[in-house]
Amino acid sequence: MTYEMIKKNYDKKLWNKQMVAVAVTKGVITADQYEAITGEAYAE
Repeated sequence: MTYEMIKKNYDKKLWNKQMVAVAVTKGVITADQYEAITGEAYAE
């Protein structure tokens, strides 16, 4: 899974914010990338 794939899935509404947050906790994307995808700051 890559940032681009996660963003595409979020934009298509296949992923929600909680799913994107899990990708941050697993180290797949950064908190900054979470913010770029969702438009909201990542809250730990």
